[in-house]
Amino acid sequence: MAISITNKNVPLIHKKEPQFMTPAPVNTAAGTFIITDVKESDNLTMFVVSSTVQYLYHNDEDGWVQIPSGNLGGTFGAGSCGHKSRWSNTLTANGGTTKQANTATAISGLAKGAIIRFLTGANAGLERTINDVLITPGGTNSLYFNDLPNAVANTDTFVVSTGRFFIWNAGTMSATSFRSYDPLTSVWAFLSVTGGPTSWGTDGKLVVTPSYDVFNQGDVGSATVNTLTSSTSFWTVNQWANYQVRIIGGTGIGQVRTISSNTATQLTVSQNWTVTPNNTSKFVIEGNDDFIYLLGNNAVTMYRYSIGANSWTTLSPSVARSAAPGIGMSANWVSVVDSTGWDTDRNGRYIYSFRGAATNTLHRYDIASNAWAEISYIGQAETLTTGTSYAKLDRYIYIRKENTGRMFKYSISGNYLEPIGTTLYPESTAVLGDKMWGVKYVENGETKLKWLYWLGNTNNILHRMLVF
Repeated sequence: MAISITNKNVPLIHKKEPQFMTPAPVNTAAGTFIITDVKESDNLTMFVVSSTVQYLYHNDEDGWVQIPSGNLGGTFGAGSCGHKSRWSNTLTANGGTTKQANTATAISGLAKGAIIRFLTGANAGLERTINDVLITPGGTNSLYFNDLPNAVANTDTFVVSTGRFFIWNAGTMSATSFRSYDPLTSVWAFLSVTGGPTSWGTDGKLVVTPSYDVFNQGDVGSATVNTLTSSTSFWTVNQWANYQVRIIGGTGIGQVRTISSNTATQLTVSQNWTVTPNNTSKFVIEGNDDFIYLLGNNAVTMYRYSIGANSWTTLSPSVARSAAPGIGMSANWVSVVDSTGWDTDRNGRYIYSFRGAATNTLHRYDIASNAWAEISYIGQAETLTTGTSYAKLDRYIYIRKENTGRMFKYSISGNYLEPIGTTLYPESTAVLGDKMWGVKYVENGETKLKWLYWLGNTNNILHRMLVF
């Protein structure tokens, strides 16, 4: 008798079978956590062990390497958190050609296969895939790519899509409590804590909203010093507030601005254009590379950090969160959901946050309207607290409940919670901190496989499982 493979639970086709991977160098403990990117296809994952010890896990090599210490100020533990942005620190070229950019900055071969985006110079706004990298220790390094219209000149600036890891430590904030690490250059940077909370604990999450996906695009019909009008667009009023608009062609190419508001056809930006776009210009609307949100501390108060301004703002939502997030909380930005049941106008708009605190409450923050809502969902009975980990992968938020080994996935588009099995490997004491992440294997722009990785509670055992 033929066996139908349309049923996802056919054991030989869809068995939830965790694989053992290379163990972490040390056990997870209170406050230790994982940082990965929201695109779920980056090769690097950071394991933050303490204020002084951090490792990178290379997904393709299944191996761990310790990096130079971040020497974070504060008190590592409950509330320590982090996230990864899309772009590296800004680099300066010391010349090049139409096919290469040279720089005296020490970089690594991690740039190969990444995107280079020029910020200034004759190629400002243009992007290319880096085909190869020539490293000359102590000398000039070169990045190679396909032809640009103009030769790279001395003092041109650019960034690379190898990203930066941002870490916010717990305890009393000091000048060294908030730092970023650039894996391309192996440089730690001190970041401002002024305007943020003066102390931090209980639990917490940093959330970035990077520009991996284009949510809307078009041609500029006209513009003023702080607006952009598209005569072919029919937007909902203020649906793009707090996103970013980027000019990708024509006059003003390369400029990026935060959108403060919009009408059906016009965007208003928060900072005047340096070069006003015109009807030769093309634009895209994306996630905001400049913003990082900070949630937690057993408080409804939330904060937003500007990478470009290196400054903090306390947000005042028009609808406050109905209850403070507690131990075992989550916070996941939803960029694109691969489901026909999802309205694409919602892409990039929400941060989903399970409250934790031994409750089953789910809250959702609307970035565009700056408002919270409490979401009722099907299967709302499992409570979540210390030891729970979360990972967003496509249309699901995956959950590992405390140290029980029980696993679930919350469908963002379907708004329901369902089980995906139980891992039988024993865990010890449940400890605070996200210890789970998703990884996609992408080939020629198409996702072929999706893996869910996790570290256990108070051990160093690393598993992964194929998910569908």
